[in-house]
Amino acid sequence: MITNREIDNMALETLKGVDKINGFKVAQHYANGESFATTAVDDFVVVNHDVNEVSFKIQNGPIKEVGVNGCQVETLIECAMTMIMGLNENFPCNENHMAISKLKEASLWLQERKKDRELSRSFGRRYHALRERKKREGVID
Repeated sequence: MITNREIDNMALETLKGVDKINGFKVAQHYANGESFATTAVDDFVVVNHDVNEVSFKIQNGPIKEVGVNGCQVETLIECAMTMIMGLNENFPCNENHMAISKLKEASLWLQERKKDRELSRSFGRRYHALRERKKREGVID
């Protein structure tokens, strides 16, 4: 019988060989020297197989103002999906399928939020530019 601990270790195994998650490079660390790499400043996703750990550096501040200095919550969702899909290959069940489905749904809603924000910003800039032009022309106060 497989223990929960063994399944937890298998979950991390699903990330072995994954180079990128959601566009971010994945740093893979192994204690046995197999492929131990030092963590770079821009390693926002780090898989440490020695201690069975995944860590994320989260974006701090607006990208347009401070640049990319971390990953977004979408990266965490993508990582969880990758792990569950890997586990589901060995242990298929309805609960795994439902979890994958809900994570995909969460990802889609976050994409919608991003589109809405971009559209709102675009509309806001155009609205304010048009309003300023009309003020200069004396059409409005």
